[in-house]
Amino acid sequence: MKHKIIGKQHNSKLCFVCGLKNKFGIHAHFYITEKKELVALFTPKDEHQSYPGRLHGGIASAILDETIGRAILNLYDVEIWGVTIELNVKFKKPIPLNQELKVVGRITSENSRMFEGTGEIILSTGDVAVTAEGKYLKVPLEKITDFDKDENEWKIVHLENEPKEIDV
Repeated sequence: MKHKIIGKQHNSKLCFVCGLKNKFGIHAHFYITEKKELVALFTPKDEHQSYPGRLHGGIASAILDETIGRAILNLYDVEIWGVTIELNVKFKKPIPLNQELKVVGRITSENSRMFEGTGEIILSTGDVAVTAEGKYLKVPLEKITDFDKDENEWKIVHLENEPKEIDV
């Protein structure tokens, strides 16, 4: 099913998941759909493997955690950040390297202090490889860390062939 892209989220300099200058990172880009779901696109490289030719399960968990946790940013005009309380991951299929992957995250419930969400990693074949459920605490960024947006290059970075819709 095609989902219309209505926006894009920020990248940073050194985050393992979204940091565009982290030479070991996965360099994910995050797109907001019309349903307020978040879709991350990334292509795992050889540096991200566990068994030869397969994505490490910890990295699969990290991208799911980031995508679900970031999905809360789609719902508010102010930046509300998710701090992970619990993440449950189920591995269903091996994930190959050097193929673009889609990671979908959505908020399933929330209250004033917490939210819950689900997500999945989708292979280029359309098969679901990994699923996750998470619980997060809503925290303003200034209470998490001293974060200088300019120093950390926290900005929306557009690509040459930015998708207008994503098939999920």
